[in-house]
Amino acid sequence: MDFATDPRRHFDELFESSDDPWRFKERWYESRKRALTLACLPRARYASAYEPGCANGELSAGLAERCDRLLISDGAAAAVGLARRRVEGLPQVRAVQAWVPDQWPEERFDLIVISELAYYLSAAAVAELGAKARASLAPNGDIVACHWRHPVEGWRVDGDTVHAELAQAIDLPRVWSLVDPDFRLEVWSADERPVGAREGLT
Repeated sequence: MDFATDPRRHFDELFESSDDPWRFKERWYESRKRALTLACLPRARYASAYEPGCANGELSAGLAERCDRLLISDGAAAAVGLARRRVEGLPQVRAVQAWVPDQWPEERFDLIVISELAYYLSAAAVAELGAKARASLAPNGDIVACHWRHPVEGWRVDGDTVHAELAQAIDLPRVWSLVDPDFRLEVWSADERPVGAREGLT
């Protein structure tokens, strides 16, 4: 099924045919990107976090080590099943099936991670995604986004463009940014202090 024809069915079939369609488990590129995503988090620990578009749960497993409670979701039922197996034994993690932004949870989070997700959405849906993330963010919470920067056939925009759209919708200060040749990784927060200042360093 072609992505442009039926996006939801496309992802269902993708995960039904492979437990790792983007080779998250194999590629050093993916391992490095996950490590940098975890390293960019301004806090050592979070009370409640949300990762929409969790795919097979590889990033989720790393986030779980930093969170008291972690909600993960994906629209594809097969992806949710894979993610549940990946985080099995981690009682702080809850996995649900949900297509965002339509099925955004009615909860508050002090960390939201939007990774390799937003460029699949229309401009209106990206704006809604950013607005809902902002509205569900706890005071001084952090929103992290990471996206591939190169154009891909069938995608509306690349990572640079989608981050500009997200930034406008989130409407919070950008406190950290990494522009890798392959991906863009950014953090937005109402708490503009650097990590050292957050810990009382001068």
